[in-house]
Amino acid sequence: MSRHRTLLIGRLDGRWNMRLHTAGLLTGSLLCLACLLLACCALQAGTLALGTDQIILALQGEGPARLQAVVLQWRLPRVVFALVVGGALGMSGAIFQSLIRNPLGSPDVIGFNTGAHTGALVTIVLLQGSYFQIAGGALLGGLASALLVYLLAYRQGVDNFRLIIVGIAVSAMLAAFNTWLTISASLESAMSAALWGAGTLNGITWDKGAAPALFCLLAVLAVLALGRRMHLLEMGDDSASALGIPAERTRLAMMGLGVVLTAAATAAAGPISFIALAAPQIAQRLSRSHSTSLLGAAWTGALLLLSADYAAQHLFPPHQLPVGVVTVSIGGIYLVWLLLRQSRPEST
Repeated sequence: MSRHRTLLIGRLDGRWNMRLHTAGLLTGSLLCLACLLLACCALQAGTLALGTDQIILALQGEGPARLQAVVLQWRLPRVVFALVVGGALGMSGAIFQSLIRNPLGSPDVIGFNTGAHTGALVTIVLLQGSYFQIAGGALLGGLASALLVYLLAYRQGVDNFRLIIVGIAVSAMLAAFNTWLTISASLESAMSAALWGAGTLNGITWDKGAAPALFCLLAVLAVLALGRRMHLLEMGDDSASALGIPAERTRLAMMGLGVVLTAAATAAAGPISFIALAAPQIAQRLSRSHSTSLLGAAWTGALLLLSADYAAQHLFPPHQLPVGVVTVSIGGIYLVWLLLRQSRPEST
């Protein structure tokens, strides 16, 4: 049996402490380094190719005004918010897969992404809202759909399988409602809805991404504070309760934070699928751990989305695809592989 060394932050008998597996810490460091290297490549590549010295000059606030505009106003916001949105989706996926104890328990499978999409569509089509109102509508839609799924699945507690089935059913109904909203909208509203619904980082700016990023930051801090309780829930409700953890209250709080992460990411870039589904599983395999790492999933999600956005920009010239198209294409292959892998009988 393999044993993982752990690093304890805080006192063992203290109220707040954190255990970090050294293998997970090493994996997280390598993922962080990969994100930095890819971010440098994303800042350099484009119609106007830039050297490393020019990037450093612009980041220091020096050099020609045109250079600073390209780096600081166009490319850097896109890179930063790709990392933020990807990290939020990865951590959200890790929360739901840990609570539901199923790799298919991802917010984009059980309908929370679709709920945020519905909130944004209602704001675009029925209210003709501004960008910030659309972001607010996405947040409210995600939270409302999560509450609906939870209430429909609740029967003296929440059964994980029932939650997934109810989530898929609610997602299907919301998808049909979204289609009706789109085809009944005016041409201008339908174009805006279609562009936003594809999931894209095109045109994102510091102003547009600031509010969703703030929501993500606050939610991440709260998730990390409750991370130990979440891992104790993986042992089962009875075992967690015996250790003094209020199981149902903790599960509800973590689900709420996971929904906020998903809805804030959707508000920033539109519905981007499969990052939340794939990132926790990839992080778990990289760190060779049996439990889901919140930070590992966040770094993996950030790397996946930044890679997908780089591919969407540069692999199909002269066209730039919405990043959501790339993640859906790759994620579909991953989902088929995951289902085939789960259908195999376990070796004895």
